[in-house]
Amino acid sequence: MSPADETGGGGSGRSSLERLRANPARAAILTDVDGTLAPIVERPELAAVPARTSELLRTLSRRYGLVGCISGRQALEARRMVGVEEIAYAGNHGLELLMPGEDQPQLDPALAGAEGVAADFVAGLGSEELAATGFRLEDKGPIQSLHWRGVADERAAEARAHEIAAAAGRAELEPRWGRKVLELRPLGGGGKDAAVAALLSGGDIAAAVFAGDDRTDLDAFRRLRELHGEGQLENVLCVGVISAEAPPELTEECDLAVDGPDGWVTLLEELAA
Repeated sequence: MSPADETGGGGSGRSSLERLRANPARAAILTDVDGTLAPIVERPELAAVPARTSELLRTLSRRYGLVGCISGRQALEARRMVGVEEIAYAGNHGLELLMPGEDQPQLDPALAGAEGVAADFVAGLGSEELAATGFRLEDKGPIQSLHWRGVADERAAEARAHEIAAAAGRAELEPRWGRKVLELRPLGGGGKDAAVAALLSGGDIAAAVFAGDDRTDLDAFRRLRELHGEGQLENVLCVGVISAEAPPELTEECDLAVDGPDGWVTLLEELAA
């Protein structure tokens, strides 16, 4: 795949990109982090956004009306990883919002009283059983993530993850799937769709692009298109960051497909030019 291949027909991806560049003061650049700005690695704590990418985001923040990251990581952790304080961060899949200059994220009011539900459920699974399967637990406060990338038997771990997801649903939690990760979260609130809407609500934005690499990013694609259909945005562009692990729906639903994080950085450089 070339750095930027058209999908969705009609050349709409490229023309949308040019419209974003034409009026940057009223345009938003929104992006996922892991797998989109930073390559996927075996252990999430070892992932890193290249310094060149961070500096590019800083440059874009001076020209565009809004630049923001929407991540499954906690907002403060996403900011630390990206290394750019001048942009906005929606963390924990939209349950946290951290705007430029703020020290602490704002929590989604829908979390009230449910902050510890997912952690209590995971504690009930038993640490010995999780360790025997090889799961690595990532504690993100209201969201608990089980990773199995690189374990001895990934197929067995994924099968057990499906059993856990079913039990979590019965316990009134919402299971979300990522690339070799199961996330358990309270019902209601958050979502990358809600994060997109929250970030775009505070300014005079007429056009927006969002780039992502996984299933949860499809929610952001769909919300952008809803905002366009409602007349709140004149122009939207959904960029799929494609890899061997990308779900097929990503290619089907994006306007423009790029080859991995390097392909997305190439588009960001075009937006900065």
